[in-house]
Amino acid sequence: MVIGSPKTKKMKILSLTYLGNIQYFSKLIQGDCIIDPCENYVKQSFRNRCEIMTADGVKSLSIQTVKGSNANKSSLMDTEIDYSKRWQSQHWKAISSSYKSSPYFDYYVDALEPIYKERYDTLYQFNSVLLECVLRLIGSDVKPVYSESYVDAAEFDEDWRGGISPKVKDVKPDVDFKAVEYWQVFSERHPFAPNLSILDLLFCEGPNALQIIKDSTVIISK
Repeated sequence: MVIGSPKTKKMKILSLTYLGNIQYFSKLIQGDCIIDPCENYVKQSFRNRCEIMTADGVKSLSIQTVKGSNANKSSLMDTEIDYSKRWQSQHWKAISSSYKSSPYFDYYVDALEPIYKERYDTLYQFNSVLLECVLRLIGSDVKPVYSESYVDAAEFDEDWRGGISPKVKDVKPDVDFKAVEYWQVFSERHPFAPNLSILDLLFCEGPNALQIIKDSTVIISK
């Protein structure tokens, strides 16, 4: 769903991420969110990377984008994907090898794997297809709302475009989120890793994923 930039009530403004983490989805399922694909694309952010659990611990997967003079200045909507390094097959191999033994991998593989075999021109196209697929798989009735232009945050809005980040220095404090612990693959080797990609929660908890997201959302009266 694409709309303009409604400013009639308080909103949560989000980036369009690659398989966003649990914190990201905790914002989405609360509603009153707008996703801004018209913001400037930022390298080394969750716009083109996600974090999964592997046998060697937490691993970051990064989508290759076309490099050029406008890199980091173009919008995510216009950021083209680079397929020269076969990142799709590498990502899917990492995902499947990490989660093939998880309780719910077989339930969701048929919905997710085809997306990694399709070519999408831009990050916007690829990320939005994955996002809408995952929302269906976790059983959420939320329909993503995408802006048609850059969203100027009002004073009362919650702007999370730079605050949900793989870089510790950029992470914005979030009193509305507290990660709930659940079973993870390789738990016998590694301690619980909170706030990984939604895929980790989906493959490990299946139908319970949405409830765990809700349980991780701290509602504070304001």
